[in-house]
Amino acid sequence: MLGLGLALALVLGALPGARGETYTALQSVRGALGTERALLAGLAAYLQRESRRLQDLRRFYNKVQALHQEAGASVVNPLLAYALIKRLQSDWLNVVNSMEASENIQELKKDYRQVEKDLPVFEDLEGAARALMRLQDVYALSVKGLVKGVFRRDGASGLADLYHPGQQFSLSADDCFHIGKVAYDMGDYYHSITWLEEAVSLFRVSYGSWNTEDEGSLEDALDHLAFSYFMAGNVSYALSLSREFLHYDPSNKRVARNVLKYEKLLVENPSGAEAEVVLQRPNVTHLQTRDTYEELCQTLGSQPSQHRNPSLYCSYETNDNPYLIFQPAKREIVQLQPYVALYHGFISDDEAEKIKDLAAPWLQRSVVASGEKQQKAEYRISKSAWLKGTVDPVIVSLDRRIAAVTGLDIRPPYAEYLQVVNYGIGGQYEPHFDHATSRKSPLYRMKSGNRIATAMIYLSSVEAGGATAFIYANFSVPVIKNAALFWWNLHRNGDGDGDTLHAGCPVLAGDKWVANKWIHEHGQEFRRPCSAHPED
Repeated sequence: MLGLGLALALVLGALPGARGETYTALQSVRGALGTERALLAGLAAYLQRESRRLQDLRRFYNKVQALHQEAGASVVNPLLAYALIKRLQSDWLNVVNSMEASENIQELKKDYRQVEKDLPVFEDLEGAARALMRLQDVYALSVKGLVKGVFRRDGASGLADLYHPGQQFSLSADDCFHIGKVAYDMGDYYHSITWLEEAVSLFRVSYGSWNTEDEGSLEDALDHLAFSYFMAGNVSYALSLSREFLHYDPSNKRVARNVLKYEKLLVENPSGAEAEVVLQRPNVTHLQTRDTYEELCQTLGSQPSQHRNPSLYCSYETNDNPYLIFQPAKREIVQLQPYVALYHGFISDDEAEKIKDLAAPWLQRSVVASGEKQQKAEYRISKSAWLKGTVDPVIVSLDRRIAAVTGLDIRPPYAEYLQVVNYGIGGQYEPHFDHATSRKSPLYRMKSGNRIATAMIYLSSVEAGGATAFIYANFSVPVIKNAALFWWNLHRNGDGDGDTLHAGCPVLAGDKWVANKWIHEHGQEFRRPCSAHPED
C-alpha cells in the first residue's frame, strides 16, 4: 500500500507501458480513442469500396431484370440470344466468382493489423468490467439505471443523480453480457446475476435480429444466468431459465441434462423451490472498513457539518518564509486530528498541465508494498511516474513551495521524488497508510526514516467521485483542482498516526491526476521536534 521509495523511483527511464493495462489510466484510455479513429477510417474506406461494388451488382441486376420484363424480349432476336448465352456462360461466372468482395475485406483486415499492437487486450476488458462493478458497489448505483446511462443510487428514485453525463449513452445486451460473464468467470454470482438479468432482458427484446459486432446471444446469457442462480441457491429459477434456453435450442444436450438435474433437486427438496435467496456481495477480506469507506465516498467529499466546527478556519499563511510574503498560502484547516490542511490555489493551471505532460510518457502501473516487495493490486487502479526535482524548473519551483508551506526539508534524501498519478476507469486506492507499518517496508531502504508527512496536489478536477476519504477520522475531501492537501503521517514521537488511514475513492466520471510528495523523518529533527510528552 506504499509507493516506490526514492531509491526505486522511475526517473525518466521507464519502459513502455505494458499491454493489458489500458484501463488503469485515463491517459491510456484517451490514447485508445486515436486507435479507434484509425479503425473508423479503415472501415469508411471499406464501406466506400463495398458501396461501389454493390452499385455495380445492382447495375447488372437491373440490366438483366429489364430484359426479362420487356414484352418484346425474345430469343428469336439473335443478339438477345447471344447475350443470354454469354451471360450464362461467362457473366454470371464472373459475378459469382468475383474477388472484389474478398479483396475489400482483406484491405479492412490489413488496416486492422496495422493498429492491432495498440489495441486493448482481454485483460483490459476484464478490468473495465470490474471497474463498472466497483462503481456499482461503492456508489450503490442501480444497474438498471447504469444500463440506460443514468447514474442513480439503487432504490433512491427521489434523490438527484450522482452524475449527469453530457452525452447520453446506453449499454447494449452484448455489453451487459460481457460484464456479467467477467463476474461469472470469477465465481462472483452476485454481480453476474445483476448484469446477466439486464442482458437477458435486452436480448429478448431484440431476439431474431443480429448485430455483426455482438459475441453473445440470448442463449448464452440464459445459460450463464441459469447457472449463476443455481450457484446462488435458486434452483427453481435456474430450472425456469434452462427451460427457456431449450425453447430456443432444443438440441442442446448439456442444458437438457441440467434441466433433469434441477428437477431432481426440487423433487428431493420441494421447500427449496419456495425459498427466497438473498444475494450477498463477495466478502472483501482485505478491506475491514468497507462500509465506512463507501459511505464516505458516497458523500462525494461534501460534509456541511464540518463548516459548523469553530476550531476549523481559513487563513493566509507566510510561515515566516520570505518566499510567501508577497503571495501567502491560502490554508484551510480541514481537520485537527489528524491534522489535515488544504492549500487552495497551490499551483497554476499551466504548472498542472506541465507536470502532467512531463509524467505522461513514463506512466507505469502503480504498485503497492507487499512485505519487502512491490506488486500490482486490484485495490489500486492507476498509473504513476516519478519526476526528479531537476527535470524541469516547474518541479524545482513546486518543491520550493512545498518546503515553504510545510517548513520541512525536502531535499534528497529527506523526501522522495514527485510521484504523478493518473487514475483509470473507476480508478481508486482503497484504505491504506502512506507511512510504513513494518520495518521490512521498502521505504526504509532510503535510510531516511519513515514518511513523516504527505503533500498531495490535485492536478485536475473530476466530474464526480474521486474524493480522498479518511476512514477512522470519518471525513472526506473532494477533488479541488490546483489545491494541495497536507497531513502528518507520524506523531511527534515517530509512531504512525492510525487516524491517517485514507483512501482515494473510485473516480465516477472524469480524469483524475494527483502529484504526491512524501517527506521523511530524517532532516526534520529541528523542524518538527519531539514533544515534551512522549505520547504526542
